[in-house]
Amino acid sequence: MHQVDFNEVVEQILAHDTRYDRQAYHFIREALDYTQKPIIKANKGKLRHISGQELLSGIRAYALNQYGPMALTLLEEWGVKRCEDFGEIVFALVEGGALSKTETDSRADFQGGYDFADAFKKPYLPLNRKADLGAPIKPAGK
Repeated sequence: MHQVDFNEVVEQILAHDTRYDRQAYHFIREALDYTQKPIIKANKGKLRHISGQELLSGIRAYALNQYGPMALTLLEEWGVKRCEDFGEIVFALVEGGALSKTETDSRADFQGGYDFADAFKKPYLPLNRKADLGAPIKPAGK
């Protein structure tokens, strides 16, 4: 089987699709590895395919682990604003030959994942603000 250079695939994607920053593609590759580690360990060293929903969960955990409260800011800077964007990146990498998929995998697997503010901002809010996420901030004294 022909070995594909990940950086070359990313360059090819960016040559015709500039929606996402180069770092977003590398982040997805790293998040995929992060997601697969516990699965490989649980399967006694054997790799198995992961679903889009499993990857979304792993992406969230990896982003929070790596970037903490800056995760949302970085993702937005890279052009990633919703779970569907993760799907677009994954499938661009699949089409470029850097990742593989099964016959049942689709971009739709990434639809309706999680709200970015809930996933990446809420864990860092003080407890009394977590319930108010999204509510307008009232001026002091009113």
